[in-house]
Formats: sequence, structure tokens, C-alpha cells
Amino acid sequence: MASSPPVPGREVHTGEVHARRIRGRPAPRRQVRGRSRWRGYVYVLPALAVYVAFAVLPALHTAYLSLFEWDGVTLGDWVGLGNYAEIFQDPILRRSVFNALVLVVFFSFVPIVLGLLSTGLLARHRRPGMGAYRFLFMLPQVVPLVAVGVTWRWLYGDDGVVNQAFRAVGLDGATRAWLGDFGAALIAVGLVGTWVLSGLCMMLFLSGVQKVDPSLYEAARIDGAGPVREFVSVTLPHLRGELAVAMTVTTVAALASFDIVYVTTNGGPGEQTTVPGLLVYRLAFSEGKVGLAAALAVVLGVLILAIVYLINRLSRSET
Repeated sequence: MASSPPVPGREVHTGEVHARRIRGRPAPRRQVRGRSRWRGYVYVLPALAVYVAFAVLPALHTAYLSLFEWDGVTLGDWVGLGNYAEIFQDPILRRSVFNALVLVVFFSFVPIVLGLLSTGLLARHRRPGMGAYRFLFMLPQVVPLVAVGVTWRWLYGDDGVVNQAFRAVGLDGATRAWLGDFGAALIAVGLVGTWVLSGLCMMLFLSGVQKVDPSLYEAARIDGAGPVREFVSVTLPHLRGELAVAMTVTTVAALASFDIVYVTTNGGPGEQTTVPGLLVYRLAFSEGKVGLAAALAVVLGVLILAIVYLINRLSRSET
């Protein structure tokens, strides 16, 4: 059967039809993913550049300086890992790391426990005026830490509120110069950190409680669960993420503490409250041992990263 002749004005080549079909198709999925990935990098690039310039490069430069014996003015002498060996051999440097680990108990463990207790009380009994209660607990986070240190130095004074409270209840023998006592100075500084960070932990946990389904509490109460059982079985499992954040923030605050210690005791009496952050400041700006200060800063940074990594690993394994 003979084919019908082509209609005038509709002659279209096969290649042209194929090109039109290709142009009408959506782009391959790999190509779209590649474009989206590079577009995301473009958005992140400004923040990444700032982070590299003000965080990564200074950290690398600090690690480089830690390999020299340098006073900050003259040419430095290469000592390799000698500064790191001195850190682990010098009793004062070792003592500063130990003091920082002790402060972790007061800056991290105790505030988290108090925050959980406060959250358990506030989550179960919601009454008017809770906003003011939360504001009072969160107030230490708003006040500058230098002002906090000055205030607590006055409270711990010989005629401060703490000693006056002991005298008022007849415990005159318990009064002392808290920040000047060799056995009580570190604990006194740690309690300042407890006061500062307890409100932060409480607010983190309260924000986590708000995502818990109220029907879970109702079901627990119907089953006869008391306040403690309800908190352990319902509230606490939903706060694992907030617990990890609180442990990370408070641990870093303890290990990197400087301002509270500097204002209250300046590391005294003796070396009882000396912490690595304060010692880095002394070595670099008072004693002219910039290389040793840089090595101590590197050790402190590695210790913080290791603890934060361990906390994140534990929190992920439990979820």
C-alpha cells in the first residue's frame, strides 16, 4: 500500500523530533543531586570561611607554637614535644588539670541532678507563676560571669551572707574565709558554678518535657505510677537528647573555666583552685612562656574534644 505524501509545511526530521523529546525530559536524578549539593556548599561557604579564619587557623597556629620555647618577643627555640612532656611532669600543671576535673562534678553533675529534680516537680505540678520561677533560675545565665564572681566573693567574705547565716543558726565554728581556706576554696568555687548552670539545665529539660505526649502521663497514672515512677519511666527517657546537650555544655564550661576562678580566687590559696585556663593566661602573659601555654591549651582542647565525643557516643548508643 503506498504511503500518503507528506503534508506541506509539516516536514520534520527524525533527529529534530528526538532533540525536542530530550529537551522536554527532566534532568537526571544524579545531576539534580549534584547541583543541590554544590548549591548547599555555596550557602555554607561564608560561615565556613569565618570559622576557618577565626577558629581552625588559630588552633593550628597554637599547636605550632607549642613546639617552641618562646617568650612572645624573641625568636623561639625548637623543642618538639618537650613542652608536652613538661606538662605531665610539672606538679602544678598536673594539679590544674585535676582541679578542672573536680569542677566538672560541680559544674556538670550537680546542676544536671538539680535540673532533673526541678523538672520533675514543675512538669507534674503546673501552676500559675511558673514563668517567674523559671526566670529566677535562668537569671544567672544573663548576668556576666565577672559580676557573678564579684558577688560571690562578697558572699563568701568574713562578714558575708554565708558566714552570717551560719552564725544566725549557732554554727559559729563552721564560719571561715571560704575562698582563702585550703580545704574549702575549690568547693566554694564549684558551688558558684553550680548556681550558674543549674538554671540552664532546668530550662533545657523543661523544653524537652514539652514534647512528651500528655497521654503517656495519663496512662502511667492510670496504671498506678507514683511521681518517681512516672518521672523515671516517662519523663527521663524523652530527655536523652537534652541530657547530652547539658552534659556537653556544662563539661566544657568546667574544663574551660577562667573568669569565675580569676575573679574569686585567682587560683589561690596556693594552687588549690588553679585551673588550666587560668594557668594558660599566667604562662603566656605573666611568665613569658608562650610555648608552654600553647601546649597546655592544646592538651586542654584535646581533653575537651575527647569528653564531648564520648558523651555524644554514649547518647547515640542509648537512643
